[in-house]
Amino acid sequence: MSLFAPLSLLPAFFVAVFAAGSGQAVTTLPRPESTGFSHPKPAFDVVPLGVKGGLDESNLSAYLVAPTGSQDFICLDAGTVYSGVRQAVRQRVFRESAEAVIRRRIRAYCISHPHVDHVAGLLLNAPDDTAKSIYGTEACLRVLQRDYFNWQTWPNFGDAGPAPSLRKYQLRTLAPGEETSVPTTALSVRAFPLSHGPNYPSTAFLVRYEQSYVLYLGDTGADELEHSQRLRELWQAVQPLVAAGQLRGIFIEASYPNEQPDNQLYGHLTPTRLLQELGVLGQLTGPEALRGLPVIVTHLKPTSANEATIRRQLAAANTLGLRLIFPRQGQRLRL
Repeated sequence: MSLFAPLSLLPAFFVAVFAAGSGQAVTTLPRPESTGFSHPKPAFDVVPLGVKGGLDESNLSAYLVAPTGSQDFICLDAGTVYSGVRQAVRQRVFRESAEAVIRRRIRAYCISHPHVDHVAGLLLNAPDDTAKSIYGTEACLRVLQRDYFNWQTWPNFGDAGPAPSLRKYQLRTLAPGEETSVPTTALSVRAFPLSHGPNYPSTAFLVRYEQSYVLYLGDTGADELEHSQRLRELWQAVQPLVAAGQLRGIFIEASYPNEQPDNQLYGHLTPTRLLQELGVLGQLTGPEALRGLPVIVTHLKPTSANEATIRRQLAAANTLGLRLIFPRQGQRLRL
């Protein structure tokens, strides 16, 4: 049986539509001829399991990614897992139960940093999960094993640490910049360091399928405020992919509106800071290369009128011509 409900052939729209005869919610993306970004068919299926940056514990950062049509996903961050999969099942993205999707279809986790809003779903679902790998930097995995999988905060589902080690999860270190194939999938991943507040590391994951890529950034502050060159170094690394049209999308956060004081950003971005950083990428590629590039805006703090304000501020200042996408939990994107 196919994992996905069937899709009918539809024109592309910015908004979510329902595939004829299936009721399946799917977000498709336009490919205007006037932009620098155009592909005849998608390369990746993305299922957002959680898209917010706090407050709602049932909707925290987590994104399933697989080659289009594949049943073998990796999960980029895991703040929310079960609630997000249930939403996707309700919207007929998956034919199987939520439990079956988690156990059989999530092949591995890639964790950008071990803050609780990025790992809570992984921890809570561990007792009912199947054996699989967790990928991350050495610093990230050290915190997972020491501070969570320690028989005090949570049972030791890791493969080291206090006895008994249940070894359900194999913690696999990603060396910065080195590509690692993810077993039982057609995907490879490379990790790049980010700065998420003073002396606190986060990670970007560059995911490859054949000759196509998506770039997922965990929480990050702007280089100027972080006194860092992490984002510039990341843009330099992906610049050839953007220029060649191989980068299918960038997942990047905008946690707060522009009114948030710099000293209260806590290693996050505003619309102005996000667009400034992507402007640096545009300087490297030439601005035309960014026109129409899908930018999936993540980690919005769902407090007060933040979300509406962030959307409005991004749209008003989008002189780069980016294709801004605001993902919805459980609704599949194709890139």
